[in-house]
Amino acid sequence: MKLLLGSGGLRSKERQQLYHDEMSSHFAGVNEIVFIPYASANHERYTERIKAFSKPSGVNIRGIESFEDPVQAIEQAEGIYVGGGNTFLLTQELHRNGLIEIVRKRVAEGMPYMGVSAGANVASPTMQTTNDMPIVMPSSFEAFDLIPFQINPHYHDGTIWMKEGDTFHQHFGETRAQRISEFHEQNDVPVMGLWEGAFIRWDGVLATLIGGDGTVFKPGFEPVTYPEGTIFDCGLNPQI
Repeated sequence: MKLLLGSGGLRSKERQQLYHDEMSSHFAGVNEIVFIPYASANHERYTERIKAFSKPSGVNIRGIESFEDPVQAIEQAEGIYVGGGNTFLLTQELHRNGLIEIVRKRVAEGMPYMGVSAGANVASPTMQTTNDMPIVMPSSFEAFDLIPFQINPHYHDGTIWMKEGDTFHQHFGETRAQRISEFHEQNDVPVMGLWEGAFIRWDGVLATLIGGDGTVFKPGFEPVTYPEGTIFDCGLNPQI
């Protein structure tokens, strides 16, 4: 398997360069990839925006909305990229268009998969570790199940400070760690909190953290944050 999963937060030049470099390497030898823009309501506009943003990678992108049959598009694709946005909307459209099983099959056969933000979240067994509002109701929370752990994109540790005039005050709001602990009250799947700008490369056996930190959550254990370069097994145990 060949997966590249990013958190997002690609606002700096350094992060954008990493995105382009990783994307170029990930899809090396691929003539064209299919982009899935279902996490946004305007598919054509989203595809055009991603094509422009990704142009320095040299990867040719075609939106799935331009195909008559989305299932056939995935059957014939050399690679796919699932974009970010609202994960509930993305999951709804993936199920409505019958793409869950065919994407799972093609990626298991070796087709490279890239997902950022919501696109990384749906590589998990379910989309239940999203941060998004439930603006629609998907028929199922089931996702692609390409990795044996969950991803929480855009993770941060909750130490947010609010500026009022020239003074900063701690926010003291709910944290992602609290939300993930609630997930673990009902589920025992480990969760990777992927910090902004970070990516995971997954080969079906090992996950390599690049570009930023990742915080691992397991039920019954305190969360642990690991630096880029850390390699994990399928249970998110670091390999030394």
